[in-house]
Amino acid sequence: MAFDTFDEGISLGGMRSKTEIRTLICYLFDKVGTPMKKETIITALQQKALANYFESSSCFDDLVKNNNLKLVDEQNNLYFITDAGKMISKQLEDTLAYTIKEKACECTLHLLEQERIEKENVVTISKVENGYKVNCSISGGDMDLLTFSLYVPDITQARIVRKNFHKNPLMFYNVMISMLTRNKGAVKEALSDLNSIL
Repeated sequence: MAFDTFDEGISLGGMRSKTEIRTLICYLFDKVGTPMKKETIITALQQKALANYFESSSCFDDLVKNNNLKLVDEQNNLYFITDAGKMISKQLEDTLAYTIKEKACECTLHLLEQERIEKENVVTISKVENGYKVNCSISGGDMDLLTFSLYVPDITQARIVRKNFHKNPLMFYNVMISMLTRNKGAVKEALSDLNSIL
């Protein structure tokens, strides 16, 4: 297969062909089976150093232009694969290395899970006098389990709080509820879980 892409930022074994990149994008949509943002796909390919950012973006746009992918939710910028795109995935899937498909699929699913967590557990940052207020909300599905606000002196710390909260909001909830109910067993378990990620 001819190399026809820039290879900056691509790891050894990464994709250097536009056909490969387009095939992998169709494969991901076909296997994951849910509408996704362009940014999710491009980020997955970049995080695993499988394809150059600009080439990935260009290939995604080509697939949309050729009706292999279709915008199905304009408000949330979500795309889904068409029958033509599924045909590309099935016909050319075997041309892609197994490790590339596995890495890309794993990363895409991880990013989708992170997007779900961030959507369900909302963090807002607002400027206040002498700093910033961070509002965090932990969702239990159809209701909020816990909401709280805290003050931080600068935007950098506010963004760190948001990032760390989104890493595992349920663990934060478990630590808080264990401490507030003074359930020693639950406190010990929650702190043990917390220590495992620190």
